[in-house]
Amino acid sequence: MDKIYLSDSGPKVSPAIYGFWRWEDTGATGAAAMEKMINHCLEVGINTFDHADRYGGYQCEELFGQVMKQRSFKRDDIVLFTKCGLNVPHKNRPDIRIRHYDTSANHIVTSIENSLKNLGTDHIDIFLLEQLDPLSNLEETALTLERMRSAGKIRNIGVINFSVFQHQLLTSYLRVPIVTNHIELNILNTTALDNGQLDYIKQRYMRPLASSPLAGGRIENGTDELAVRVHYKLGELGKKYGANVEAIAVAWLIKLGALPLIGTLSEQRIRNIVAAFKVELDNQDWYDLYNTSKGIISRAGDV
Repeated sequence: MDKIYLSDSGPKVSPAIYGFWRWEDTGATGAAAMEKMINHCLEVGINTFDHADRYGGYQCEELFGQVMKQRSFKRDDIVLFTKCGLNVPHKNRPDIRIRHYDTSANHIVTSIENSLKNLGTDHIDIFLLEQLDPLSNLEETALTLERMRSAGKIRNIGVINFSVFQHQLLTSYLRVPIVTNHIELNILNTTALDNGQLDYIKQRYMRPLASSPLAGGRIENGTDELAVRVHYKLGELGKKYGANVEAIAVAWLIKLGALPLIGTLSEQRIRNIVAAFKVELDNQDWYDLYNTSKGIISRAGDV
């Protein structure tokens, strides 16, 4: 897959991005499994990887760093995302008593330094804030991000699940651009189309990153009424385009200009997502899927 610009301010990334948020049990998904997954992603054209300080019980970054030290791939061949902000209780972090947000200056600096050490790199290509802590001093937060960027420790700033107002608020304090906003978006959850998130992202000349592009497997295996209804429609269109259900679901996102953020541990599911880039849904088929998701009658013959 050809690399594309994430925003008008860069950087270039692969059109699909692999994230490690489902690698919760690093004992079951150790270094060998991670190296296999990374190499599989690279083979199919995915060179951009999304981390967080908390993934894998606060161990996933270190595991990735161990794999990178083995030099099966070069640092310059990949793009690294990582983030902080959401703190989740875990046995590896006994200091965290309750789930909470922290985007304070001290926490950002500590998190960046730890991520650099764990990943075994001297820079993070894109550093993101995961949610916005209403208790943090936003001016200090913005200044800290800019200082880390000026020092070369992070090269770009992004956010996750920010509302339009939160996005605008942080932007007003920054003198450098935000290059991405990760939002939950898939054919079963189109909220970002309705609440202005997607429109504002595009207004800022960014490509939206769609987390859970396959709704955590619900598009393929869901048994609720919405999932079943959409699955049937995806199957119909799959026959037309010669693609499977999951590829059509991701093609629906791609037509919006979104980049799918993959979290699956299944290599086949990754191949299904990559196959979506060869599918060009026409506009009416895109709306047929959207209307099906919304429960809107699409065709005169359906009345």
